[in-house]
Amino acid sequence: MTVTVNIAEAKAQLSHLVEEALRGKNVVIARRGKPAVVLTPLQPPVNRELGFLSGTLPETFFEPLPESELEAWVL
Repeated sequence: MTVTVNIAEAKAQLSHLVEEALRGKNVVIARRGKPAVVLTPLQPPVNRELGFLSGTLPETFFEPLPESELEAWVL
């Protein structure tokens, strides 16, 4: 079902129109009788895991670097 209202009516009933959109109705706001915008609810953000953090690190990762490697980092 689509609800179409003009801008003046939308200003007066914004809270109601937002609720209608959240319930799944298509809410169209018109300017001078012509559709201008559609009220659409936002989707909740997706909870994602970072892929490079998955798995385990080898124990050698935490060992000190050899002197030859450390020298390469000196300016």
